[in-house]
Amino acid sequence: MKKAQFTDEQKIAAVREMDAGRPASEVARELGVSKHAIYFWKTKLGGMPANDARRLPQVEDENRRLKGLVADLTLDKQILKAVIEKNGWSS
Repeated sequence: MKKAQFTDEQKIAAVREMDAGRPASEVARELGVSKHAIYFWKTKLGGMPANDARRLPQVEDENRRLKGLVADLTLDKQILKAVIEKNGWSS
């Protein structure tokens, strides 16, 4: 996978410049990216402090792991319900 060219702090700084009134095309030209990239950064990192942006990948990984755990537990619950109903143990 290609390494990111800009850090999250640089991306946040670019978004803040755009929010301060500079046109996105001007900010993008200075950084050498498209204005669409600036808007993407804004949707992903807009209004986020730099320290939260550093934690974002960790939080996303943890969220992905927890969703997997919930899916596994839900499947286990459904299997147990099916076994209980099959054996007639339900009340």
